[in-house]
Amino acid sequence: MMPAMMWRAAKGEGAGNVFLEQVPVPEPGPEEVLTRTRVSLISRGSELWRRYVMEGPVRPEAMGYSTAGTVERVGGGVTEFAAGAPVVVSAPHAEYSLRPVAAGAPHPRVHHLHPGVSFEEGTFHPLATSSAGWAQALDITAGDRVVVLGQGLVGNLVMQFARRYRPAQLIAVDALALRCRLAREVGAPEVVNAGEEEPVAAVQRLTGGAGASIVVDCVGGPAGVASFEQAQKMVASGGLIQVNAKYQNAPLPLDVDNFQGKRVLVSYPPSADRAWMARTAMEAMASGEVRVQPLVTHRFDGRDLKAGYDFLYEHPEQALGVLFLWQ
Repeated sequence: MMPAMMWRAAKGEGAGNVFLEQVPVPEPGPEEVLTRTRVSLISRGSELWRRYVMEGPVRPEAMGYSTAGTVERVGGGVTEFAAGAPVVVSAPHAEYSLRPVAAGAPHPRVHHLHPGVSFEEGTFHPLATSSAGWAQALDITAGDRVVVLGQGLVGNLVMQFARRYRPAQLIAVDALALRCRLAREVGAPEVVNAGEEEPVAAVQRLTGGAGASIVVDCVGGPAGVASFEQAQKMVASGGLIQVNAKYQNAPLPLDVDNFQGKRVLVSYPPSADRAWMARTAMEAMASGEVRVQPLVTHRFDGRDLKAGYDFLYEHPEQALGVLFLWQ
């Protein structure tokens, strides 16, 4: 009997050369879960700047990490999941995914989907998990003036999680009108369109010349070089810059004279409680405290994988959350 086949994302030689390939559906081994994907989300920063634009091939296992669907089959010894259960999975774009679920794993890849969270919303869970940790690591107090640079998926989610700590000011910054509009829609108290107003001057104006006590830099890709320089000018003496952006492909400029008495934190510490982060992310989405559905701008059939990637890369002014529908 021929094995059942499935489609999965692949990346070959040449920038933008993403495509679908057909491979056998894997069988779960002990302590593994086979899931059937309903929806997957392109994580723009990682998947464009570290997959799509790369000249060389990318292994299929790295082609995505934000999916939602149902458990198809479980291996022997698996008791936490059963066939038919709705789940969110850190797995690549594919019709099926195989993931280990060993008890006590430091970075679980499969989580139960809350009944109040849709499959589409569930695809945001991996990014929301990290965003919950990034926001917690800031130790925001009621007196803080917080600026989040970049309102892509990560920046928007960090802004929403930062809001739950009720800082004195929370300012979202982006150069694209679409992202500024969506930041306002999901509850950013103050928004700066850096395409219309110089962002450092805008932050000084909004903070009454005091500057920000915390600046979170979420501008990924080449634009992140300039945003890190802006962050140093926005943050007040004694303040903190947290860098969550990646893939700038160039050294970040550190102005030592301007940086006296200021601090930098890259991501969250290794000691962060990832179980708490994952649980908090799911609960925040289920309660509506963190809203992700408005961030979905486009949906593509999974068979149109390349069209989805191409559109997100070519039209950042139109696209933010791009989903693939598989079933």
